[in-house]
Amino acid sequence: MRILVVEDEHRIANTIKKGLEQERNAVDVAYTGTDGFDLATSEDYDLIILDLMLPGMDGISLCKNLRKKGLHTGILILTARGQIHDKIAGLDCGADDYLTKPFSFEELLARIRAIVRRPRTSINTILTVEDLQLDPKSFIVKRQDMPIQLSNKEFALLEYLLRNTNKILTKEQIISHVWNYDANILPNTVEVYIRNLRKKIDVPYKTNRSLIQTIRGFGYKIGIR
Repeated sequence: MRILVVEDEHRIANTIKKGLEQERNAVDVAYTGTDGFDLATSEDYDLIILDLMLPGMDGISLCKNLRKKGLHTGILILTARGQIHDKIAGLDCGADDYLTKPFSFEELLARIRAIVRRPRTSINTILTVEDLQLDPKSFIVKRQDMPIQLSNKEFALLEYLLRNTNKILTKEQIISHVWNYDANILPNTVEVYIRNLRKKIDVPYKTNRSLIQTIRGFGYKIGIR
């Protein structure tokens, strides 16, 4: 998944970023509400983690403005403000969930899974195409019930392809979703990762049809020909 963290306390923001990246997510961080709004409306995210007390634009205003623009990305408010009226205000402004600091990172992950499960995808559902399976929760990938070892980025790329089965994805879409906003990635990097994925999920299974397809002039897709 690609996640945006909007948090003005650098230590907390960077800790969350590091933890989420260890869970195979691509994570961008904004330290002001204004920067968070700009990123949220210009990039494609699966989830936004949002503090309330932000410089530039507070979290409530940011959440309201994103919803007014028709952005349906899941929003989890993560704040030290734990009074009932704060929670009501946060949920009424359009947030999907509300978690107070200090928090357990395991609970944060569980709430992220719950949010993403609702509107757009099912993070706990095993993704499949033909005899290939990917479990986003346990990070297990199998083909013909044989485990396949992938790097973090290979896993993220395969997950993105599987969540868009039979859809053509351009290199630009793949880069913007699998890598961080500030990552220095060239289009041929995608080619390298696609080639590596093919070696692991297609080449060893020559009796089966190749699942990852190159659509010349457009991009890549995974699915049945």
